[in-house]
Amino acid sequence: VDMDPADLADRDSVIALHRLRNRLDAVTTRAAAAFDTNRTWQDDRARSAAAWITYTCHLPRSSANAEIARGRRLRHLPAAEAAWAAGDVAAAHIDTLGRARRPATETRLAKDEPHLVGQAKTLRFSHFCSVMAYWSQLADPDGDDRNFDDKRDRRRFQLSRSWQDLYFGDLVLDPIGGAIVARQLETIEAELFHADCDAARRRLGCEPSIMDLERQPWQRRADALVEMATRAGANPADARRPEPLFTVLVGWETFHGRICQLADGTVIAPGALVPWLDQAWLERVVFDSPSRVIDVGAARRLYTGATRRAVEVRDQHCYHPTCEEPADHCDIDHITPHAAGGPTTQDNGRVACGYHNRARHQPPPPDTG
Repeated sequence: VDMDPADLADRDSVIALHRLRNRLDAVTTRAAAAFDTNRTWQDDRARSAAAWITYTCHLPRSSANAEIARGRRLRHLPAAEAAWAAGDVAAAHIDTLGRARRPATETRLAKDEPHLVGQAKTLRFSHFCSVMAYWSQLADPDGDDRNFDDKRDRRRFQLSRSWQDLYFGDLVLDPIGGAIVARQLETIEAELFHADCDAARRRLGCEPSIMDLERQPWQRRADALVEMATRAGANPADARRPEPLFTVLVGWETFHGRICQLADGTVIAPGALVPWLDQAWLERVVFDSPSRVIDVGAARRLYTGATRRAVEVRDQHCYHPTCEEPADHCDIDHITPHAAGGPTTQDNGRVACGYHNRARHQPPPPDTG
């Protein structure tokens, strides 16, 4: 049908089109899987169904391989297949469920699949991935610990100098080590960003835009890495090393289920924390209902800003349904504004990123419908 995309540029049409695409993807994948099984691709002397699809449909080989693999997974995921055919889930959900199926988990997955597919239909995709990560931990805890050990064993860092005296690097870190490095880089990069803004403000005599800054984001990240190394070299040998903070949520499982994840939402195996326990701070947060923290304390020291911390732990990310900014990058917003008498308590607080914190005080956009 020859239609102007502008005629479909409304909320309902976008949702309907994505559901239709899911249904078409499901039919295409099932047909490709059947084609793989009946082996008629051999009539053209192709080495595999994926090779035939790559050639005749002008696709990347990786896309064809993924389609065939997805179709094979569907044979063991009847509930997911039905939901995909109805347009309720997407290919990414099928891949996530399929990766969770292995010899140690296949029996439990067959039992729990309808429930997991129900979660896939209603949850934000990142939250569904967390659900699947926790499910895998419970279904195969030993395998999950081994998987984390495998990730840690893959860590590497290579820094090479070229003939032009440029340095090229290749870095792979496990989730915990990566979070430590990323957080420090983000902190220094934010300092450099504010320094760039101040310099542009002095140069222009007005509030600068992003385009007015002297450094590009990737240049600031490179400079942040150099600054991190410079600061490490400037520290005395007996300087105190930063220590990670682990939060123990007492009563959380009663209301929300098991939780073991980093501040950025990355789910990790409990065993991954063990090597860090002798150098970490422990914080205790006690819940008495799904949204009420009754105590925030520390095992080794007093923890300041307990009210803010309670809201961060409870909400985990920005309150807006379209936003996944983690709590430690956000503000704590008064639900009832302080100017209107709203108290500064956890019941009247919520995590809000800078954008959505400001947006609530701005007039709504004009109705274009």
